[in-house]
Amino acid sequence: MNDPIINKVAESGLITIDPEKYYPKGETSVFDLKDFLFLGMILKEKDYRESLKTYDWEKHRDKNVAVTCSADAIIPVWAWMLAASYLQPVAREIVMGDEKELHKAIFIKNLSQINLDEFNDKKIVIKGCGDTPIGDFVYLELAKLLRPVAKSIMYGEPCSTVPVFKKK
Repeated sequence: MNDPIINKVAESGLITIDPEKYYPKGETSVFDLKDFLFLGMILKEKDYRESLKTYDWEKHRDKNVAVTCSADAIIPVWAWMLAASYLQPVAREIVMGDEKELHKAIFIKNLSQINLDEFNDKKIVIKGCGDTPIGDFVYLELAKLLRPVAKSIMYGEPCSTVPVFKKK
């Protein structure tokens, strides 16, 4: 009865990836083109250009910015580009869409920075529980990124996993 306690999880060679590690950081802000519309529905080029010149861009400094138009208006392509040209020198990230789309785009960008060589032919567990709510899209992206290099991919905790992929 004096058998040593063996940590089978530690000896299994499993590598755990915690999606929270890639969670977007930093403040967010919204740049809404509706504020520049004439009568709430028309974008006048001359007025828009003048308004952008006097706009306080510093409120977006070092923030992740969602560029959107919350009004039901037709926005010409150049208007989005013009907004981006003003935001680019001050913002950390710029995404066309609402705050939810901004969050998703930054999360995916963070995941794309993973060095896949570290996971070549390894058994991987993608952690499923945590303090921060993680969108389902994150797990799909991780599976998509890791499948070409991993020996196996599982979901959950090392002591209780659901198999997702196993190289044959």
